[in-house]
Amino acid sequence: MSDETDARTRSEERAERAERMAKEGAQAMAEHLASVKAVDERTVKLRALRLAKEAADAEAKAAAPPAPKRKRS
Repeated sequence: MSDETDARTRSEERAERAERMAKEGAQAMAEHLASVKAVDERTVKLRALRLAKEAADAEAKAAAPPAPKRKRS
C-alpha cells in the first residue's frame, strides 16, 4: 500500500510541476510579446520623428538662399 501511495504522490507532484511550468511558460511568453510590442511601438514613433526632422531639414535647405560663390584671387 505504501508503494501505491508513493506512486500516486509522485504522479501528483509531476502533474503539479507540469501545470506550474505551463503557467510560467505562458507568463514568460506574454511578457516577451509585450516587450516586443513596446519595442515596435517605439521604433514606429522614432521613425516618424526622424522622417519629420529630415523633411523639415530638407524644406529649410530648399528655402535658404544658396551661398554666394567665392571668386579666386
